[in-house]
Amino acid sequence: MTTKKNKLTRRNFLKGATAGAAALAIPVGTADASIWEAFFQKHFKEMTAADKVRVIKRLEEEYKEDYDRDIKIATTPAMPGVKFGYGLDLSRCIGCRRCVYACVRENNQSRDPQIQWITVLQFEKGEKGVSNLEEATKYYDPKKVPEDGHFYMPVQCQHCENPPCVRACPTQATWKEPDGIVVIDYNWCIGCRYCMAACPYGARHFNWRKPSIRKEEINPNTHYLGNRPRYRGVVEKCTFCIQRTRAGRYPACVEVCPVGARKFGNLLDPKSEIRYCIENKRVFRLKEDLNTSPKFFYFFAT
Repeated sequence: MTTKKNKLTRRNFLKGATAGAAALAIPVGTADASIWEAFFQKHFKEMTAADKVRVIKRLEEEYKEDYDRDIKIATTPAMPGVKFGYGLDLSRCIGCRRCVYACVRENNQSRDPQIQWITVLQFEKGEKGVSNLEEATKYYDPKKVPEDGHFYMPVQCQHCENPPCVRACPTQATWKEPDGIVVIDYNWCIGCRYCMAACPYGARHFNWRKPSIRKEEINPNTHYLGNRPRYRGVVEKCTFCIQRTRAGRYPACVEVCPVGARKFGNLLDPKSEIRYCIENKRVFRLKEDLNTSPKFFYFFAT
């Protein structure tokens, strides 16, 4: 009999089992129907509306059992005529990391072990080569910021138009949506971490253990492709707060920024704030030479 601690899912099976081993792992007549449904769950893009209703119902029941909270999972599709873009004013950012903390709360990131989708890097003023992310200072005292002689550059998923992570995924568990958001289906991710190796921005994070979040800290308003609770052994990352932005709201990090350094909007709208920034500021994108075409733009106000 399959227990809660040893749940067989298609995701777990694909980590290395063979078809024959899978048949032995689920003895006919002993496995509950929900286990079979999870095992044979379709790719999200292939699900019908009825499929999605069944899957969401099953997942909400599982989360209720695991977290003792009523977690609602939306499947809101991309809005037509929208391609999201992000701007960050480096001349304003003070490195306070409020964006990091707001992101953790909004997107149900693990507290132990700690996972953070946004990394704020500290550079010395005048320093060249900010694309060399590996050599930047990641650990500093946010209570002392901004420190004289330094500037700060937050880095997260760049939501590339030509994402190398998507090409690297062997199960098509990650893809680019019509509104430009690069998403992950946690039920299809097998934890191979090829996407992490392919990402030049260090924007993807692996769950080595089951994410730990206190019951009272869970955000119950989630999206299937975004901030719903993750599993042990899957990769996760920034989704431009898909649960918020597809409902017409700003990402949590944009709302919380105390100095207005973060900008967000529709790249296809010539009157949007993000388009104004791109057309009127000194804009650059990280590692442009790699031809990933990020939809995350950095700029200086002066």
